[in-house]
Amino acid sequence: MPPGLAICLAALWAGALPAPAKEARPLMRDFIGINGHTVQFKPELYRPVCGLVRDYHPVQWDLGGNPAELPAFPLAKNGVDWNHVYGSWRAKGWNIDACLMFETVKRADWKDLESDARAYGKSTAEKFGPSGKRKLVDAVEIGNEPGKWSDADYTRLFKAMAEGVRTGDPKLKIVTCNLTTGKSGAYEKSVTCVAPFPELFDVLNLHTYAQLEGWPTWRQSFPEDPKLPRHLQDVEALCRWRDAHAPGKPVWITEFGYDSSTKPPAKTGDFARWIGVTDTQQAQWLVRSLLVFSAMPVERACIYFFNDDDQPGVHASAGITRHFQPKPAYHALAHLQLVLGEYRFHRIVTDEPGRLRVQEYRNDSTNIIWAMWSPTGEGRRFTATLANLPGQLVDAQRMPRAADPPARPPVTRDGTGQVNVQVDESPLYLIFGQP
Repeated sequence: MPPGLAICLAALWAGALPAPAKEARPLMRDFIGINGHTVQFKPELYRPVCGLVRDYHPVQWDLGGNPAELPAFPLAKNGVDWNHVYGSWRAKGWNIDACLMFETVKRADWKDLESDARAYGKSTAEKFGPSGKRKLVDAVEIGNEPGKWSDADYTRLFKAMAEGVRTGDPKLKIVTCNLTTGKSGAYEKSVTCVAPFPELFDVLNLHTYAQLEGWPTWRQSFPEDPKLPRHLQDVEALCRWRDAHAPGKPVWITEFGYDSSTKPPAKTGDFARWIGVTDTQQAQWLVRSLLVFSAMPVERACIYFFNDDDQPGVHASAGITRHFQPKPAYHALAHLQLVLGEYRFHRIVTDEPGRLRVQEYRNDSTNIIWAMWSPTGEGRRFTATLANLPGQLVDAQRMPRAADPPARPPVTRDGTGQVNVQVDESPLYLIFGQP
C-alpha cells in the first residue's frame, strides 16, 4: 500500500467481528514472561519488563552423575544454593517456573529410571513448592527439549517424576516439555507421550520461533508472515488438541524470540551464512508477537532470552539486553508492560493481513486501549482513518526504542467522529475513555 493512502475502516467495524473471549483472558502482566538462567539472571534489571521468569534448571547440578542419591536441598550437589537464587528472585516479586532439564544427566546414569525420577520429583516439590516454607517455585517443567530421549523413555520418566511432584506438593503446577501434535523431533516430544496421563500435567507447553528458513541461513521473519511454514500454526494445533483431549488445561508458549547482533557472522563454520534481524526489528517483532499471542487461547508467552554477548548465531544474540545493557527491545517491552500490564485482551477489531491489525484491550476501569500496527516486515507507513471509536481518545503512544518518553504521534479529527493516525510497524497504542 503506498504511503499516505487512507484506509477507511468504518465498514469493517460496523460488520461482523470476532466475538469477545468467553473466558477472561489473563492480564498482560500475568501473560508476559522471560527466560532466565540461574545465577546469571538479574531479577531487578528485568522486573520492568515482566514478572514471570522461566529458569533453565540443570538437574545435573542437583544430582551429579548419580540420580539415585538426592541432593541436600536447597543446596545442589555442585554447591548452588537454590534458596538464595530463587529467594532473591522472589524478593523482587517474580513468579518462577523451573524447567527441570533432566536431559543434562546422561540416560545411562539413570539406573532405576522410575524410582529415581519419582524420588527427585517428590523432593523438589517438597523443598521448593508453594506449600513449603520457602514457597520458591510456582511451576516445574519436566524436561526442556528432550529430543534425544526415546518416546518410551520420556514417557516413563515423565510419569514417574510427575507422580513424585504430585506427592511432594499437589499445589505445584506440572508443565510438560516442549510438545508437538505431530511426531517427536530433535527438539520436541509428541503430545502422545503425555496424553495417557492428563491427571499428571497442569499445563501443555510448546516453543515456537518465526523461522522462515533453516540451515544455513536460519532466517527469521515477522510474526504475522503468512509464508512461515510453522509458527502460529503450531500454537493453534496444540490448542485444538487441548480442546479435544484435555479441555481446560492451559497452553504456555515458553520460548519465542529473535536474534539481533551488531557483529557480522563468521567467515567459516556453521553460522557463516546466518542472517539475524536488526535491533529495531527485534523490538517490533517481540512486542507484536506478544500482542498476537495474547489474542490466541494461550495463558502465557515467555521471551527467549534475557541477555546475550552479541554473538552472531542461532540463539546467541536473542537477549533483550546485550552485556546486560538494554537493547531497544528492552525499552519497547517495558513500555508494553507500563501501558497494557493492567489490561487484558478483549477482541480483534480488524485483521487485514499485510495491511493493518488492531486489537482491543480492557480492564476494570473506564479506559479502553487499541493496539494497532502494520503486520509486515517491509518498513511500511501509512495513514489510517478510524471510525466507530469505543470512546473519547485521550492519549496516543508509539512503541519506544530507547529510555526516552514514548513518541505521541499527531492524531487529527475530521469532525465526523473519525480520526486519522499514522501507522507503521511499531505498535501504536490509542487510549480511550468510555463515552
